[in-house]
Formats: sequence, structure tokens, C-alpha cells
Amino acid sequence: MPTSPHLKTLHVTIIGGGPAGLMAGEVLSNAGIQVDLFDAMPTVGRKFLMAGKGGMNITHAEPFNQFLSRYGERQPELAPILTAFGPDHLRAWCDELGIETFIGSSNRVFPKDMKAAPLLRSWLPRLRERGVRFHMRHRWTGWDTNGALRFITADGERTVSADATLLALGGGSWPQLGSDGTWIAQLAEKNIPVAPLKPANCGFDIAWSEHLRTRFAGQPLKTIAISFTDLQGVKHHRHGECVITEHGIEGGLIYALSALLRDTIAAQGSATILIDLLPSHDLQRVIAEASHPRGSRSMSSHLQSRLNLRGAKAALLHECASKEALTDPAQLAHAIKALPLRLIATRPLVEAISSAGGVMFEALDDNLMVRTHPGLFCAGEMLDWEAPTGGYLITACLATGRAAGLGIHKWLHRE
Repeated sequence: MPTSPHLKTLHVTIIGGGPAGLMAGEVLSNAGIQVDLFDAMPTVGRKFLMAGKGGMNITHAEPFNQFLSRYGERQPELAPILTAFGPDHLRAWCDELGIETFIGSSNRVFPKDMKAAPLLRSWLPRLRERGVRFHMRHRWTGWDTNGALRFITADGERTVSADATLLALGGGSWPQLGSDGTWIAQLAEKNIPVAPLKPANCGFDIAWSEHLRTRFAGQPLKTIAISFTDLQGVKHHRHGECVITEHGIEGGLIYALSALLRDTIAAQGSATILIDLLPSHDLQRVIAEASHPRGSRSMSSHLQSRLNLRGAKAALLHECASKEALTDPAQLAHAIKALPLRLIATRPLVEAISSAGGVMFEALDDNLMVRTHPGLFCAGEMLDWEAPTGGYLITACLATGRAAGLGIHKWLHRE
């Protein structure tokens, strides 16, 4: 007698062992579906572990509407997904894994030990216990003529068939950790719409002098503020810190505005930001201190004495202020409070923390299934969305992985 379809073991193939793929594997294995997860790297979660090296920022505890706004133009598509699995759900999920979290002073949420490895060490055994099978060093190369998935392994090519497939292959940044964007070619063969990958949370090039490049590359600019007017005429203002690099500038304060800066450069050829080197001082105070008699002291010594302006900040002032401003106290004060920096290009995608672009939501249904290819789903950073650092990236990867897992389950059990 033929096996009843209701007794058939359903098989799902997940390609990509980052947060999105792992979360989808959890959802599906919990539902009794056999999951085989493939990844080109020797181990899973490599970018996840890298993200946790400086302190694992797992999500953000700001008001939810503000949290959603961080996803920019893709907020409408991500809102239902993040409503179903947002920061509070993520913290509860961590707690189930035995990972206690806390809210930092900036509302960023961290594991108590600040590391990613303990979370992964708790998560992977649970997935294996629930039947998820891991296949490492399997590089996906597309589909064969029969629609089976093709993989290159150390033992040659392997083909795999499944009842449904999830692609969770990451973006195009950090290729050394597996997110190399090579999947674009495979999706192009299937005519699946993909927005070009672009750097997100990235640094920018500035035409530094040789002196600044050689003397101050790697130096931080702490306790500053940045103002920037975007293409729509909206003015943005942020406090924080960033770093002078050999090529230009990078760091958290820059990453927060990187999407707007990138798009402005693409439209206009450059973007100018205004740096307030002393945001705790109002303009009148800076004018008064700069105008104070300095006797025989140099202006650099005078500014260090009166305003504690030194090091990289002082070097940046001399780099970007006009000669006239450096000799006139009023102009000098205005330069200190609004020093123009002209950004001329983004740094390459391979240097970015994350990437924008990817599989367009318009090509997917509400369950993250490709409309033209039933049974093929996508999740994680390979979707066309971006967000700043601060826990938003990991949260959305986990949330879209969960949504895709639920979508696959729903599709497999359709009438």
C-alpha cells in the first residue's frame, strides 16, 4: 500500500548557518519536520561570533515604534515580522537558552557575559537534539535540470532534493566568514529580482593630507556631534564617536548615518557633514575662549589650554578649517562647532559591517516565499533591507528566519 501523505516525513533544506537559518531550523524542527542545514563554512554562526567580539549587542530596548523606524524604507514589510518576534520576544528566547540579558545605558541589550559564543553553545545542541542535521563545507551552486539543489563538497558534487528550501545566505559583507553574495548569480538564473548589494554601516573616503593620514589614522574622535542634511532636506544630528582611518572616517557615529550618506554620494558625487568638536560648549563660550588673549602661545597651545582641544580633534581642525579661520577667533569658533568634512566615496562592500540590497520583498509573499517559485523561501540579510548597528541587524535576521520557518510550515501543510 502507498504511504499516506499524512504519515510522510517532510524534509526542508536550509542553506546558510547564520542566525536566520538557525532560527528557521528551530521553528521547523519543533514542528516535527526534518531539517538539513547546509553551509559552505566549516562551522555555523561565524559572522554571529564575529559580531559578538566587541560585546554582543543582541537587540535594542527603545520604544517599539522607534525601533521599527530604524528599518527605513522597509519598515512596512518588516513591521509584522518584528511585531511577532521583536526585542522582548528575543530576550525571552535568550532566557530559554539560559542566557541572561541586560539593558545597557544606551538602551542596547547585551548578554550578561557580553559574548556570543555561550548563546551559540546553548543553541546548537538544542537544535541537534531536535533532529536538525548539519552539513558543513557544502557550497551551494544552484539547481540541476531536475530542480535538485547542487552543492560542491570536498568529495565532489552532491545534489539534494527537499519538500521546501530556505535560502539564508547572508549579504555581501564579510566574505571571509561566508557572506560573499555569490548567490546573486544563482537567483539571476531563476529571474528572481535582486536589488544590487551596497555597503551599509560602512566607512567613507576623505581626501586626507599625507600628514593626517600618517600621523592620525586609527585615532578616535570622542564626544563629538555630526550634523547632516539629506537629499530630502531633512537635517540629522547625532552625538557619539568615530575613528579617523587611513582612507577617511568610520565608527558608530558614521554608521548611524551611513545609508543617507551613501545615497547622497550616489546622487551628488559627495556628501558634506558638519562636525561639532565640542558639543558640550555653546558657540558663545567657544568664541569667548578662542578670543581670550593668548600672549606668545601658539593657537594650538591656546586651544588646548582654554578648550582642551588636542590630539586628533586639533589635527582635524587644522586639516579642514581655512587659513583665515585659524587666525580669526570668531571664524575659528564657528569651525570648531561646525567643521565641514567632505566624504567622496563609501568604503568597499567587503569592509562593511552589513549590506543593503538583496532579494526584493516585492518578489516574496507574506510568508517570505518566492512568488514565482513555490517552495523556495528567503530570510535574513540576503533580503532587501538594512538597519544601523545597535542590535537591529541580528533581531531582524532572527525574526525573518522565524517568519520563514513558520511560512514553510504553513505551505507544507496547505490543503
